[in-house]
Amino acid sequence: MIIYEQEGVYIHSSCGKTNDQDGLISGILRVLEKDAEVIVDWRPLDDALDSSSILYARKDSSSVVEWTQAPKERGHRGSEHLNSYEAEWDMVNTVSFKRKPHTNGDAPSHRNGKSKWSFLFSLTDLKSIKQNKEGMGWSYLVFCLKDDVVLPALHFHQGDSKLLIESLEKYVVLCESPQDKRTLLVNCQNKSLSQSFENLLDEPAYGLIQKIKKDPYTATMIGFSKVTNYIFDSLRGSDPSTHQRPPSEMADFLSDAIPGLKINQQEEPGFEVITRIDLGERPVVQRREPVSLEEWTKNIDSEGRILNVDNMKQMIFRGGLSHALRKQAWKFLLGYFPWDSTKEERTQLQKQKTDEYFRMKLQWKSISQEQEKRNSRLRDYRSLIEKDVNRTDRTNKFYEGQDNPGLILLHDILMTYCMYDFDLGYVQGMSDLLSPLLYVMENEVDAFWCFASYMDQMHQNFEEQMQGMKTQLIQLSTLLRLLDSGFCSYLESQDSGYLYFCFRWLLIRFKREFSFLDILRLWEVMWTELPCTNFHLLLCCAILESEKQQIMEKHYGFNEILKHINELSMKIDVEDILCKAEAISLQMVKCKELPQAVCEILGLQGSEVTTPDSDVGEDENVVMTPCPTSAFQSNALPTLSASGARNDSPTQIPVSSDVCRLTPA
Repeated sequence: MIIYEQEGVYIHSSCGKTNDQDGLISGILRVLEKDAEVIVDWRPLDDALDSSSILYARKDSSSVVEWTQAPKERGHRGSEHLNSYEAEWDMVNTVSFKRKPHTNGDAPSHRNGKSKWSFLFSLTDLKSIKQNKEGMGWSYLVFCLKDDVVLPALHFHQGDSKLLIESLEKYVVLCESPQDKRTLLVNCQNKSLSQSFENLLDEPAYGLIQKIKKDPYTATMIGFSKVTNYIFDSLRGSDPSTHQRPPSEMADFLSDAIPGLKINQQEEPGFEVITRIDLGERPVVQRREPVSLEEWTKNIDSEGRILNVDNMKQMIFRGGLSHALRKQAWKFLLGYFPWDSTKEERTQLQKQKTDEYFRMKLQWKSISQEQEKRNSRLRDYRSLIEKDVNRTDRTNKFYEGQDNPGLILLHDILMTYCMYDFDLGYVQGMSDLLSPLLYVMENEVDAFWCFASYMDQMHQNFEEQMQGMKTQLIQLSTLLRLLDSGFCSYLESQDSGYLYFCFRWLLIRFKREFSFLDILRLWEVMWTELPCTNFHLLLCCAILESEKQQIMEKHYGFNEILKHINELSMKIDVEDILCKAEAISLQMVKCKELPQAVCEILGLQGSEVTTPDSDVGEDENVVMTPCPTSAFQSNALPTLSASGARNDSPTQIPVSSDVCRLTPA
């Protein structure tokens, strides 16, 4: 589809070998939209219909632009190629950057003929637009692409360039450069962060981002190594000379796809620069034994109200819950039951919620096959749910077997959630959040309402624009830079500064990183909302801190970092990471020079972090074990637990006899 078309757009050429030092080449400028890609295309009038004349901008190591004739074979690969991923990447990489030996600083030579000036580029490659000074006759524009590739100036002899700018602003955010009012910056960061994010996925995006948008579960849960190979194969193409990536190529790739993540680039305007700060000594923290049923009962009054709620949350944060207590306590932690409710009030609430749940379940159960055929959204939701349920972790007996009641209930609860929140519906990965809840609750209705409460917290992770994911990646980058700017610099040097390998951790709250039993402990600790806001980001920092030594000493590159992080799954010690993350929070709150951006992330404005004190009325006989200090301060990577000795072969938690009788309503 043609969005903009203008004849009489000239390039003022100077061939050097002719007497025509100021040659004018008339051409047509078009902005085209095709398959969600926006292309800016200029061609001489004589070549407007000849695609083989398109030139590809290439950049050498000395920042000298060379205009290279498009390979002839590009136009003769057949329809099979046009429908492949390579065709998509050919379009995206129309303007590509290829290192070549430099020849004594001389300007590159060109072939004769007008066609050598033809060019096109994807709007995702555009960095800035320079405009003419006012009062200089006809207007002109100069497009500057990523990596500072500058295209020939386009002179508008018929009309001005305002219509073109207006057309481009439908797809990108343009604003004046603070240094030069004639220069318009693309996706500039002095706009609000939210505005930048809103434009992110609306703009043409590369294959990886499209994969994550359409299927975040498959793109991030199944294995990052496949995604990595896809990226590199596409970037390299078939030319062996491009198999050695320029150091910044992948960083540019992710920068184009996620402009909001440029918080890592300290030269970007509009962001607080996080300088090196002495955070002080990291304290030693302790973990306790899980809260027992007896301790819980002692904190309940005669009408069933929970007493000393803050104290109870601190105990849960420090040690988690015994499994026998989870069915009760999780309902409070997730907000299904109010902490100040009586036993009678909770009984009435459950009756009300049971009626509400089965009314919603009846809605989709009563839809006939013919009706569902006419409801594409519901049909898609069901298909995704069935696919996810079939991929449920079967290591727990609760979900063993194809026709297991637990799997059937997973399906029914997720379908009912689509009725509860039809706008969001079902997004792949949500079943990962439900399966531990159903296992603990052993009840369809309670599991649903606990899941709905959990989704209230996680909602933004699964929205189409992925606002929650983008924000968290930026916040994680800010925290990690404060903790260890050297490690951040190393990651950036390996094109990994955007921390995209943490995507899966954040999307489903580490569900795929820890064993089934460990994730129960980790989630209940996080649900206390102690010791600060966004504690899960400090857990990410603690994991990365533990892996820093190996990543840097073995000089891992982009591929190796992704592979290494992906292979940590089921190998992380949950108690060790909880200790380290809490110690980081204590270290930060004691720092008097904490940057404002970090204070806002952790919710520390005007108040100290809510840190569980050792003097909280706990049983003096509780076994306490000190946590290891930071791996930044020590090369040792010990693994400890709250009990002092960890059993690495977890035993199966016994499930009550009621579980085997669970059947879908």
